[in-house]
Amino acid sequence: MEKFIATYPIHTHVPVAWGDMDALQHVNNANYFRYFETARLDFFTQIDFLAELHKTGIGPVVSETNARYKRPVTYPDNLIVGVSISDIQPDRFKMHYHVYSQTQQAISTIGWANIVMFNFKTAAKANMTPELLTALTQHQQTS
Repeated sequence: MEKFIATYPIHTHVPVAWGDMDALQHVNNANYFRYFETARLDFFTQIDFLAELHKTGIGPVVSETNARYKRPVTYPDNLIVGVSISDIQPDRFKMHYHVYSQTQQAISTIGWANIVMFNFKTAAKANMTPELLTALTQHQQTS
Protein backbone atom coordinates (compact mmCIF):
# COMPACT_ATOMS: atom_id res chain seq x y z
CA MET A 1 0.00 0.00 0.00
CA GLU A 2 2.87 2.40 0.75
CA LYS A 3 4.18 2.01 -2.81
CA PHE A 4 0.70 2.71 -4.20
CA ILE A 5 0.37 5.90 -2.14
CA ALA A 6 3.87 7.01 -3.15
CA THR A 7 2.95 6.46 -6.81
CA TYR A 8 -0.28 8.46 -6.44
CA PRO A 9 0.38 11.37 -4.06
CA ILE A 10 -3.16 12.59 -4.69
CA HIS A 11 -5.46 9.74 -3.78
CA THR A 12 -8.89 9.33 -2.25
CA HIS A 13 -10.12 6.84 0.34
CA VAL A 14 -13.53 5.34 -0.45
CA PRO A 15 -15.23 2.91 1.94
CA VAL A 16 -17.28 0.22 0.20
CA ALA A 17 -20.90 0.39 1.37
CA TRP A 18 -23.12 -2.68 1.65
CA GLY A 19 -25.47 -1.06 -0.87
CA ASP A 20 -22.65 -0.83 -3.46
CA MET A 21 -22.95 -4.57 -4.05
CA ASP A 22 -25.37 -6.09 -6.54
CA ALA A 23 -27.23 -9.40 -6.70
CA LEU A 24 -23.99 -11.15 -7.65
CA GLN A 25 -22.49 -10.10 -4.29
CA HIS A 26 -19.75 -7.81 -5.58
CA VAL A 27 -19.55 -4.06 -6.15
CA ASN A 28 -21.70 -3.15 -9.13
CA ASN A 29 -19.81 -1.78 -12.11
CA ALA A 30 -21.66 1.56 -12.09
CA ASN A 31 -20.35 2.36 -8.60
CA TYR A 32 -16.79 2.57 -9.91
CA PHE A 33 -17.75 5.63 -11.95
CA ARG A 34 -18.95 7.24 -8.70
CA TYR A 35 -15.63 6.34 -7.10
CA PHE A 36 -13.85 7.92 -10.09
CA GLU A 37 -16.01 11.03 -9.74
CA THR A 38 -15.20 11.31 -6.03
CA ALA A 39 -11.47 10.97 -6.77
CA ARG A 40 -11.69 13.46 -9.65
CA LEU A 41 -13.33 16.12 -7.46
CA ASP A 42 -10.89 15.42 -4.64
CA PHE A 43 -7.99 15.80 -7.09
CA PHE A 44 -9.40 19.10 -8.41
CA THR A 45 -9.87 20.38 -4.87
CA GLN A 46 -6.31 19.47 -3.87
CA ILE A 47 -4.78 21.32 -6.84
CA ASP A 48 -7.08 24.36 -6.22
CA PHE A 49 -8.81 23.88 -9.56
CA LEU A 50 -12.30 24.39 -8.18
CA ALA A 51 -11.28 27.81 -6.85
CA GLU A 52 -10.09 28.68 -10.39
CA LEU A 53 -13.43 27.49 -11.78
CA HIS A 54 -15.31 29.91 -9.54
CA LYS A 55 -13.05 32.81 -10.62
CA THR A 56 -12.89 32.13 -14.37
CA GLY A 57 -16.03 30.13 -15.15
CA ILE A 58 -13.82 27.62 -16.96
CA GLY A 59 -14.10 24.07 -15.75
CA PRO A 60 -13.94 20.38 -16.62
CA VAL A 61 -16.42 18.31 -18.58
CA VAL A 62 -16.02 14.55 -18.93
CA SER A 63 -16.20 13.71 -22.63
CA GLU A 64 -15.46 9.99 -22.34
CA THR A 65 -14.78 7.52 -19.54
CA ASN A 66 -13.82 3.88 -19.26
CA ALA A 67 -13.24 1.20 -16.63
CA ARG A 68 -11.47 -2.16 -16.64
CA TYR A 69 -12.40 -4.51 -13.82
CA LYS A 70 -9.54 -6.75 -12.75
CA ARG A 71 -10.80 -8.21 -9.44
CA PRO A 72 -14.25 -8.27 -7.81
CA VAL A 73 -14.61 -6.17 -4.67
CA THR A 74 -17.03 -6.98 -1.86
CA TYR A 75 -18.20 -5.40 1.39
CA PRO A 76 -16.45 -4.72 3.71
CA ASP A 77 -13.46 -3.09 2.05
CA ASN A 78 -11.75 0.26 1.85
CA LEU A 79 -10.55 1.42 -1.52
CA ILE A 80 -7.87 3.94 -2.38
CA VAL A 81 -8.32 5.64 -5.74
CA GLY A 82 -5.07 7.04 -7.11
CA VAL A 83 -5.16 9.69 -9.83
CA SER A 84 -2.61 10.63 -12.46
CA ILE A 85 -2.69 12.74 -15.61
CA SER A 86 -1.55 12.25 -19.22
CA ASP A 87 -2.12 13.60 -22.72
CA ILE A 88 -2.16 17.25 -21.63
CA GLN A 89 -3.24 19.60 -24.42
CA PRO A 90 -4.27 23.28 -24.21
CA ASP A 91 -7.97 22.41 -23.91
CA ARG A 92 -8.03 18.83 -22.58
CA PHE A 93 -6.26 16.10 -20.65
CA LYS A 94 -6.72 12.49 -19.59
CA MET A 95 -7.21 11.39 -15.97
CA HIS A 96 -6.21 7.87 -14.97
CA TYR A 97 -7.70 6.06 -11.99
CA HIS A 98 -6.21 3.08 -10.16
CA VAL A 99 -8.42 1.53 -7.48
CA TYR A 100 -6.53 -0.30 -4.76
CA SER A 101 -8.41 -2.75 -2.51
CA GLN A 102 -7.02 -2.70 1.02
CA THR A 103 -8.63 -6.08 1.76
CA GLN A 104 -7.03 -7.74 -1.26
CA GLN A 105 -3.83 -5.65 -1.18
CA ALA A 106 -4.12 -5.32 -4.97
CA ILE A 107 -5.43 -3.07 -7.71
CA SER A 108 -9.00 -4.10 -8.45
CA THR A 109 -9.95 -1.63 -11.17
CA ILE A 110 -8.33 0.81 -13.55
CA GLY A 111 -10.02 3.52 -15.54
CA TRP A 112 -9.61 6.78 -17.34
CA ALA A 113 -11.57 9.83 -18.44
CA ASN A 114 -11.00 12.40 -21.15
CA ILE A 115 -11.57 15.83 -19.64
CA VAL A 116 -12.34 18.82 -21.87
CA MET A 117 -12.28 22.40 -20.64
CA PHE A 118 -15.52 24.33 -20.93
CA ASN A 119 -16.38 27.98 -20.33
CA PHE A 120 -19.67 27.86 -18.45
CA LYS A 121 -20.19 31.62 -18.94
CA THR A 122 -20.00 31.50 -22.74
CA ALA A 123 -21.08 27.84 -23.22
CA ALA A 124 -18.03 27.12 -25.37
CA LYS A 125 -14.90 25.00 -25.25
CA ALA A 126 -11.98 26.80 -23.61
CA ASN A 127 -8.26 26.52 -22.96
CA MET A 128 -6.79 25.88 -19.53
CA THR A 129 -5.22 28.61 -17.46
CA PRO A 130 -1.41 28.53 -17.11
CA GLU A 131 -1.89 27.72 -13.40
CA LEU A 132 -3.95 24.63 -14.20
CA LEU A 133 -1.46 23.48 -16.84
CA THR A 134 1.34 23.75 -14.27
CA ALA A 135 -0.65 21.84 -11.62
CA LEU A 136 -1.58 19.05 -14.04
CA THR A 137 1.99 18.70 -15.28
CA GLN A 138 3.12 17.98 -11.71
CA HIS A 139 0.88 14.88 -11.69
CA GLN A 140 1.59 13.72 -15.23
CA GLN A 141 2.28 10.02 -15.72
CA THR A 142 5.82 9.26 -16.69
CA SER A 143 5.28 5.73 -17.95
